[in-house]
Order: sequence, then C-alpha cells, then structure tokens
Amino acid sequence: MESSLQSCLAAAGLTPRGGLEPLSGGDIAAVYRLATDRGEVVVKRDAAERLAGEADGLRALAAAGSGLVVPEVLAEGDGWLVMEALEVSSGRRDPVALGEGLRRLHEATGESHGWPCDNACGRTPQPNAPLSDGRAFQRERRLLPLAEACHAKGLLDHRLRARVEAIAQGLETWLPDAPASLVHGDLWSGNVLFTPSGPALIDPAVYRHYPEVDLAMLTLFGAPGEAFLEAYWDGEPPVEWPRRETLFQLYPLLNHLLLFGGGYRGAVERAVSRLEAGIS
Repeated sequence: MESSLQSCLAAAGLTPRGGLEPLSGGDIAAVYRLATDRGEVVVKRDAAERLAGEADGLRALAAAGSGLVVPEVLAEGDGWLVMEALEVSSGRRDPVALGEGLRRLHEATGESHGWPCDNACGRTPQPNAPLSDGRAFQRERRLLPLAEACHAKGLLDHRLRARVEAIAQGLETWLPDAPASLVHGDLWSGNVLFTPSGPALIDPAVYRHYPEVDLAMLTLFGAPGEAFLEAYWDGEPPVEWPRRETLFQLYPLLNHLLLFGGGYRGAVERAVSRLEAGIS
C-alpha cells in the first residue's frame, strides 16, 4: 500500500486490515474496497482535482437533506478519496423512493446556475462559473464548449457543429428560465444504488441548473420506469417534457462522443434533428 494512502487513512483515524481489493466499474478512476478497523471503505485513485470535485459534490448532496443515501467522505488528499462503503441490496429496488428523494433534492435551489468551482463529468472538465440565466448557462457552459471540443478532435464536422450552435443560440425562443436546482450532474443508472437504507447516489458532478438534467440522464442511459417518474413529478410532467428531455440529453451525448469516439455521433445527430423539429 502506498505511503500516501496510509497517511490519508491515518489522518482520518483509519487503520487498514488487509490490502486493496479492486472493484469493477472504475472506467475513469481506479476503485477499491478496503477493510479497516472501522469497517469497510471504498478508496478511489484519480487526479486530485477530479477527486476534490467529487468529494465536494458528495458533501453538497448529503447536506441537501433529500433522504437519499450519500456515502460519507472520510478522507481525501494526494490523489486519494476514501468514502463510506455502501451495502447494495441485491434485486431490491424502490423507484418511488428514488423519485421522491430526487424531487426533494431538486427543491434545494440557488440564485445562479452553476457552482462555486469547476469539476468534471468523467474525464471532461466541467466549467461551472455561475450565470443568472439558465439558458445562457446551458449554452455557454455546456453545449458550446463541448461542441468546440468535439470539433477540435474531428468528431463533429463543421455542419453538425453549426447545428448544435444554432440550437444553443435559440434556447430563449422556447425554454423558460427557471430556478437553479441542485443536480447530481451525472445521474446515469450506474450512479444509483439501492441499499437497505434506501436509494443512494454516488459519483456526482454537481452544479445548480434545470432539474431535468438528472431526469434526462436517467432516461438516456437507463429506464427508471413510470413509477419513478410519477413519484418525481407528483402530478403532470413539465411543459414540453420530450423537448426538454432531448435538450438535456445533448450535453451527455456530446461528452460521450468526446470521451469514447465516433460511435456516439449518430445519437448526437438524432438528438439535434429532434430539437430542430421542435418536439412538443
């Protein structure tokens, strides 16, 4: 075990009882389980900046008081993050509790869209400098930077980049501004766990923005189901939900195109075409 991790554990009052055991799912960071004198913990190894952003996000989610389970940050530093290990309930899912908890999370609003510091979504730096208008934030901090990055890598041709930019410039014509909700920011199904204490959220990339950010991610890379959506909305879905869903799926699709290559180009183009058609 590296001395830097030993120092990190010692600073948190943790004594290891054995070695690091690799866990699956660490596509971006190396993830391990470790037995200690205070029980099992999860240990991540990654760039210090990304881990600091994750730790900040976990604390923000926990402080929101949504009722959703969030692993406690136990120690961080020198490229390590040590967290509470959660017990996963095999086969036991509660989509209603997840929907209700996510609704409560999104009730934690702020004055501006963004976050006090930048973080990352996967390996992609995520600029969060606050803006008062949500349309401007989606355009300036999400769609335009990703379109530029994908174009620079040859993953978006000039024409498709221009189509993305036109959508970004036209948001004010149909999307109302809204209060800035606390969002998980990377809420695909793999970042939701079901524990004996209820649904849990892991691996956040938090900021404040439209709450549909999280819903669109869940429906893009998973199927949360009608029970989840009914519990979340507790009534009718927002006006033009299909159009909002497609809009807020465009950023993660661009990010996947940037991270994983041209296999996602078709999905980006389909989303752009749907938005150009003005789904209602």
